[in-house]
Amino acid sequence: MTIRGDSSATGVNADATAAAARVRGWLAGARRCLVLTGAGMSAESGIAPFRGGDQALWARFDPARLATPEAFAADPDLVWAWYLWRMAGVRAALPHAGHRALAALAGGHPHLQLVTQNVDDLHERAGSAGVVHLHGELFALRCAACAAPAALPALPAAGQAPALRQPPPRCRRCGGAVRPGVVWFGEALPAPAWQAAEAAARSCDLVLVVGTSGLVHPAAALPAIARRHGARVVEINPSPTALSGAADLCWRATAAQALPLLTDASAKPGG
Repeated sequence: MTIRGDSSATGVNADATAAAARVRGWLAGARRCLVLTGAGMSAESGIAPFRGGDQALWARFDPARLATPEAFAADPDLVWAWYLWRMAGVRAALPHAGHRALAALAGGHPHLQLVTQNVDDLHERAGSAGVVHLHGELFALRCAACAAPAALPALPAAGQAPALRQPPPRCRRCGGAVRPGVVWFGEALPAPAWQAAEAAARSCDLVLVVGTSGLVHPAAALPAIARRHGARVVEINPSPTALSGAADLCWRATAAQALPLLTDASAKPGG
């Protein structure tokens, strides 16, 4: 079932109210809930999708060619400068109403597990705890050689023109180059994160899939795993995705529009 749930100048429309009521009922009856968020969740806070953005300095570089161990080994100054720019952008962004709503939902549903494909910290800054980051964490810096944790250096100020090249910090333990804590192309997902996400999918009664295209694997398999184990699947996304055909309910709205309606029957969507 597909329900249009976008907001209008007059407030929450009837379809959004119906979708919210149905999902709230499913939440109330669920013993365990899995929430899977993707790039669309962060995009509403102004963080461009991985391949998005129009920053002129980086427009001629393919992110997929920068986000690899081989690229970092070949030109660490270039790759580190790009990640400094990305980190500064994330730090300047703020959680939106959808992030805050998920934190509030977890307060009323102690067995809600939040799993994200995003590497930013917006969920945590909104108040969510125990977030599983499938693709790593941008600010969890570590040594590329010995994996020792590293401190976050000073970031460029918001609006400051980024540098094209910047040497990465050096590890205090071994002197190796420090890298971001993200999963690069060609690297495996962190085993504990995937195991936690898969366990949540197998044991939940309800899955909310928010702002993800359903194209990035293995994360895209989680709703199907949950469905095979008897869970309902709700997709919250303004556009159809690869997951839409397998969802019990497709709510055509953004995270900031839809999620606040799940925390309170009288809530209004917001940014």
